Amino acid sequence: MTLSLTPEMMLVLGLVGFTMLMLVLEWIRADLVGLLIVVVIGLTGVIPADKVFNGFAGNAVIAIIAIMIMGEGLDRAGVLAAAARLVMHMAKGVESRLGVVINLMASVFSAIIPSQALAALMIPITSRLSARTGVPISRLLLPMAFCILTGTNTTLIANSPLIVLNDLIVSANANLPAGAHTIPKFGLFSITPAGLLLAAVGIAYFYFFGNRLLPAREDARLKVTPGRTESYFADTYGIVGETAELTVTAESPLVGMSIGEAEQLHGAPLILAIKSGNDERMAPPADYVIWVGSVLGVLGPREELDQFANNQLCQLSTRIRQLGELFNSSRAGISEVVIPPVSRFVKHTVAGLHLRKRFGISVLAVTHGDKVVRDDVRATTLRAGDTVVVHSTWRNLAMAAEDRDFVVVTDIPKETQRPGKVWQAIGFFVMAKCLALFTNLDLSVAMMCGAVGMLLTGVLNMDEAYKGINWKTIFVTACLIPLGWSMDATGTAAWLAQYVLHYLGDASPWVLQGTLAVLTLLFSQVMSNVGATVMMVPIAISVAIATGGNPSAYAMIVAVSSSNTFLLSSGHPALMMVTGPGGYRGTDFLRVGIPLTLLMLVVTLVSINLLFH
Repeated sequence: MTLSLTPEMMLVLGLVGFTMLMLVLEWIRADLVGLLIVVVIGLTGVIPADKVFNGFAGNAVIAIIAIMIMGEGLDRAGVLAAAARLVMHMAKGVESRLGVVINLMASVFSAIIPSQALAALMIPITSRLSARTGVPISRLLLPMAFCILTGTNTTLIANSPLIVLNDLIVSANANLPAGAHTIPKFGLFSITPAGLLLAAVGIAYFYFFGNRLLPAREDARLKVTPGRTESYFADTYGIVGETAELTVTAESPLVGMSIGEAEQLHGAPLILAIKSGNDERMAPPADYVIWVGSVLGVLGPREELDQFANNQLCQLSTRIRQLGELFNSSRAGISEVVIPPVSRFVKHTVAGLHLRKRFGISVLAVTHGDKVVRDDVRATTLRAGDTVVVHSTWRNLAMAAEDRDFVVVTDIPKETQRPGKVWQAIGFFVMAKCLALFTNLDLSVAMMCGAVGMLLTGVLNMDEAYKGINWKTIFVTACLIPLGWSMDATGTAAWLAQYVLHYLGDASPWVLQGTLAVLTLLFSQVMSNVGATVMMVPIAISVAIATGGNPSAYAMIVAVSSSNTFLLSSGHPALMMVTGPGGYRGTDFLRVGIPLTLLMLVVTLVSINLLFH
């Protein structure tokens, strides 16, 4: 029976097109796009009004929230820090061995921790290992990020597209044609055999071909070890100069000026700290007033410091005496942070963020790809993936990082927050996995049991749990699920499948599956992998039913292919986060990603067909 295009189908297709366009162009935030879509679906009655917001209470969303909470608990208990020490011991400084162990560690943890959160945890660990062994970080970060994506398909625990898959199958079952068999839901480890093969192939790919494909650029800007205040600036980002103290005299024109006004003066150095009376401040805010006797901690070339001191009638001392405690390298220094795609800092200027007033953090430089911005940094608009050089106390930096608006790349001096809770964290995590595997509990209930256990035993508190949840991901996922339901309920998926079969009806199942997989991975390059999964799974199921194929295999191929985002740095948040610290260019992703994408495509098709034959 040939399906005709109905007004409801046209509406759903319009919503799909609008969603794709907005996610690509980013004219509207992704989470706001999701909310807009779900509201339009409710207003137009495409699905019943009482089900419009069911995505927020769906098993997939609740499971993702619980997994994020447990991932935060594992981090605060020091599980990953212990894993880093194990990597160091196993690698013994040998580059080939170090890469394998890091990639293996990334693959293992990607099965249980969401990929973006894992990348944020692994970048400092990788930088620490790079600093201690001398292996260029550019040869470690990209394989680590790619192995997170190849390993994330090992289970249905931490991969959002795979978690969403069961909710999409429930919707498909409700709209199956007469006589069609119900599609079974996937278990926690239904994909594990194929996922293990994908992870192993990813690790082997970099072991055998990494030296030929990976860049080996070694320059000061790529070294992300913590540095001494007096020397590290020039070594890392070309910020030439030395630290010094300027004492403001009674005759100085600086008296009564604010820090912001002083920084606008011709030849003004970077003002990193100030001491007025008993008040000492690192990264003083722009409206902080300078008085007689104030001591400014500044950074700049010696000649410029001498000239500025003479012009402003200040006493210059190149020895740090009065501000020695603030500039102690065990307490403060330079570090690098990366702006993730979900950061609230994106599209804001440095000045507009008021980082000095809010967090006590001075911004020294910003990198956009290969470009380093040092002049007029405060006017720089931040973008996702930017690397920002900051000066602060380690405590202030750690506290500011808790808001997840930036990821600290540098291995800053810090202690694990709750090392005494490590066994509770591991115990409840294992318990949650056992409940999901050996009982009939839904994944959401099993995962939430582990999360609540960590909260009750003090592995982390509720405020930390809230901060550990990536609410943007939650909103995007919850709001796009009804779009997938709409494609089933209105027959849009079947109509699209009809056109796929019109052009490929005589093709073999391998060609059909390959076409769906390629379309999915292309969509996932320019939009979220959850969005690509939500749009393509209903179509894949309809194609499978129409051709007599296994709907489970077709749906799984689509969900797994959505993680094959190796071609563009913008294809996945984890890739954007390593671009700046690793100094990668677009050609690096293409050179490494194209062969890996083709390899993953072939392995995906073969392994899943064998698994669901």
